Amino acid sequence: MLRKIVKKILPKSDTEKLLLQAENVERYKPHSFEFRNMKFEVTDFRSVAWQLKEFFDDGRMEFVSKKQDPIIYDCGSNVGVSILYYKSIYPLARIKAFEPDKNVVTCLKKNLQANKINDVEVYEKAVWINSNGIEFGSEGADGGSVFFTGNKISLPSIRLKDLLEKESKIDLLKMDIEGAEVEVLSDCADQLSKIKFLFVEYHSWKNQPQQLDVLLKLLSASGFRYTIQSIGSQEHSPFMMNPSDHSMDIQLDIHAINEHFKD
Repeated sequence: MLRKIVKKILPKSDTEKLLLQAENVERYKPHSFEFRNMKFEVTDFRSVAWQLKEFFDDGRMEFVSKKQDPIIYDCGSNVGVSILYYKSIYPLARIKAFEPDKNVVTCLKKNLQANKINDVEVYEKAVWINSNGIEFGSEGADGGSVFFTGNKISLPSIRLKDLLEKESKIDLLKMDIEGAEVEVLSDCADQLSKIKFLFVEYHSWKNQPQQLDVLLKLLSASGFRYTIQSIGSQEHSPFMMNPSDHSMDIQLDIHAINEHFKD
């Protein structure tokens, strides 16, 4: 009880203040704000506020490189929080950013320009197993997915494997593509050994087959050692959940390090 009282009395951190502000703003509406001298235009304030906490406070994607200009593939860049974080630790980082949602990528480009970042390759395409285009569902924030059933539109895609084949080494591959990660990484299986650090946000949609076992076997076979952290809401009564629901039953952060990678 005393700890709760003290917490209310003590000044809140800038991140806590931002999260509180976001709670009072209607979701899925355009919004502009500043945070730690960074400027943002967003499609959903609450989801971006949590991204800022995860990247800048929690060290979600902190990594060490011997190079000043590490190569980073950011699959699912959203409005650019991840890119601003990478650039804060490695200003010369060579980044390829992928974001297919039209409204979100508009914010991404504005945020890069507003924060004076002009050397990032932005692909307005979904990473996928081919370049023939894909049906994509947008939910207005950071949860757009090929498996999201609402607001389905046709978007251009790009085969990630084709790009990885052109690289000799990749320092970091971040993949947050809302359920398409297993298909894409499986297609790139013979290229994964080029990657030193690999982050995957794994999603298991209740109306789709579970493939966590496939993903973990793929990582192990490619020389990665991984850690797993559960994220998102947890089922209070897992045996009672509705298997026909279109939400997710598993959401995991997987950080993997290639034990055989040579800088």
